[in-house]
Amino acid sequence: MQKDLGKKCEDGLMEDGDAMSPQTQDSKSLTGEEESSVLPSAPPLPTSPPSPPCQRPKLIFHTQLAHGSPTGRIHGFTNVKELYAKIAEVFNISPSEILFCTLNSHKVDMQKLLGGQIGLEDFIFAHVRGETKEVEVTKTEDALGLTITDNGAGYAFIKRIKEGSTIDRLKNVCVGDHIEAINDQSIVGCRHYEVAKMLKEQPRGEPFTLRLVGPKKAFGVKDSNAIEMEQL
Repeated sequence: MQKDLGKKCEDGLMEDGDAMSPQTQDSKSLTGEEESSVLPSAPPLPTSPPSPPCQRPKLIFHTQLAHGSPTGRIHGFTNVKELYAKIAEVFNISPSEILFCTLNSHKVDMQKLLGGQIGLEDFIFAHVRGETKEVEVTKTEDALGLTITDNGAGYAFIKRIKEGSTIDRLKNVCVGDHIEAINDQSIVGCRHYEVAKMLKEQPRGEPFTLRLVGPKKAFGVKDSNAIEMEQL
């Protein structure tokens, strides 16, 4: 009996030993339910659209044909062949007409020859095919006395002529002349060192023929600076 009462008392006591009334129990139960309930949350805010990717500004370059033309504007090239294609598109010519380009000078100034870099302020002059000529050459010594470079797009041309050399004595061979063929063998597409090797292999005392293409309305300027060149 005492055990049962004790059990009843234990069931009806709070932690401090006071009796719990039914109202208190009900109140605690209600409070517990209120505390465990989830309050409604506000609807999520609409997400803003992603910002567009950052675009680099176009680099615009100005160009002319070296023998005279209106000024064109080009952009979007990453190498020499693409540059020639852009210039050709502006002036409605074939890219194969362009022999080489100079920067900030319309003359055949090899010091101004287009190299690996172009500044934003640089003005590009394209030198196109002009007169074709054939020259007979006889080697009287091992060196012909010319320096060859190429435009990076398949055209080798004369960058420098040594004074008093075999080539210099011919007079009709000029700085800027594109070497198109040796003994009727086309060398279009060859690099400068390949052309130099062919010329060095020509035997002394035996004539051979050079087919040359000069820049249109060009002026020869002798210079010793070259990015890629072969001395013969």
